Amino acid sequence: MREPRRVALISGAGRGIGAATARELGRRGYHVVVNYRENTAAADRVVGDIREAGGSAEAQRADVCDGGQVADMVRRVYAAHGHVDVLICNANTVNPPFAPLLSLSWEAFIGKVGGELAGAFFLTQAVLSEMRRRGAGRIVYISSTAADWAGSVAAHSTAKAALNTFSRHVAATAAQYGIAVNTVAFGTVRTDATAGVLHEDLRRYTEERSVLGRLLDADDAAKTVAAVADDSFGAAVGQVIRVDGGYDVLDQQLHPTSKFFQ
Repeated sequence: MREPRRVALISGAGRGIGAATARELGRRGYHVVVNYRENTAAADRVVGDIREAGGSAEAQRADVCDGGQVADMVRRVYAAHGHVDVLICNANTVNPPFAPLLSLSWEAFIGKVGGELAGAFFLTQAVLSEMRRRGAGRIVYISSTAADWAGSVAAHSTAKAALNTFSRHVAATAAQYGIAVNTVAFGTVRTDATAGVLHEDLRRYTEERSVLGRLLDADDAAKTVAAVADDSFGAAVGQVIRVDGGYDVLDQQLHPTSKFFQ
């Protein structure tokens, strides 16, 4: 008897890292549910790309910050396929306000933090009960090394740090049921989503401090997420996996603390 195709639900999969991950998982044999909020044409293009490559996919519209819309979407997926094997929480629910703390309004700050957590919270609750019942599943949260930054990115950094902590709570709750939960925290990734803030000086600065000598792109990110989402990733649970092209390693070479311990 042929095994049922594995199902992966990816939020915010109409562009950027989400779209590239959808295509990668499609190549790996998953049926991919491409979630999107507004851009139907972009989501349909991703679905078309997967199908043209011989894979299986569908688009599902839902604002992941709306618990009712998320519940309806997941019910549709379960009705059609019976299960979700992999959930990838990727959607950029609220664009971050890049502003100094003293000029940042509370509304902008909490809007980013709340939006970041809402998408992860509603999606996780929607799939976790069924994964528990089946005794299997994988959840991957897409975060950022910005969780460790300080400066004019207070809302963005706080939101990502909160997401990292939330993911560890989910991991602790889910592990006993055979569900592996991890987070991938990316450094700067060149995508259409980052094009507006990735000006030339910032690009050059980042590339000069990367072991790779270049920025990561969406395909780099997709291969990493797909690997973490796969059962072959092994026993890693509750980890925040940093993927930054060696930026942190090279920064340690440029500004070593080891000189104080010689």
